[in-house]
Amino acid sequence: MEILVCVKRVPTVGGRIAVTPDGQEVDTRMSGFSISPHEECAVEEAVQITERAGGTVSVLTLGPEAAIEQLRGALALGAGRAVLLETDGREFGPIATASAIAAEVRAHGYDLVLLGNEAADTGDYQVGIRLAHELGWPVASGIKSLSVSADGVSGVVARREYRGVEEAYELPLPAVITVKEGINLPRYPSLPGRLRAKRAAVERSSPAWAAEGLRKEALRVPASSRRQATVLGNGAAAVPDLVRVLAEWGLLS
Repeated sequence: MEILVCVKRVPTVGGRIAVTPDGQEVDTRMSGFSISPHEECAVEEAVQITERAGGTVSVLTLGPEAAIEQLRGALALGAGRAVLLETDGREFGPIATASAIAAEVRAHGYDLVLLGNEAADTGDYQVGIRLAHELGWPVASGIKSLSVSADGVSGVVARREYRGVEEAYELPLPAVITVKEGINLPRYPSLPGRLRAKRAAVERSSPAWAAEGLRKEALRVPASSRRQATVLGNGAAAVPDLVRVLAEWGLLS
């Protein structure tokens, strides 16, 4: 089975997000970079499938040259081939991104394309759906369990939870699947894996810019509510106020 996993270089989650003065990009000058937890699980899922059924795992990203770091991270986890669709650093929207990935998919006979369910930086979840639409392939999103047919080529069964109910979908191959964090527990890269990834060649090409049909006006960071601690008092003198607060929260019968 030939599997392609698509990942995206994004600012490391955990710090405060800021945007550039013109409101067009996320300010990453003080950020580290990684891929999202969803995509880490997608890489792990692809490696596990090929360990069971045979085949190869390719990992792809669309971004600047610096994104090779994230590709090597996926190679260290067990992917065998890395592809960089190199850009000048401009943010491709979901339409252009899906179009660029589709060209790579058409050029190589992949049986399955895995993506993270959503982008860690922008929060959108369009690329997988748009990619499947452009290829004319079946697609399932938000998947938390994935099993491949015994022969490895007939199809897959993808499961997800929706409002407390498990849904199962049988998809013929080739197909596009977007997976969620928790579908597996990603492994840590081994030292031999890191050394192999460091030496591995990364295939590079420059995708043609595709018209989006959408125009970005500006980015903004949503206002967050300030939370402050209130000191009720010290020692036994604080007990009446503590009881009052617990009563207001409905914690006392």
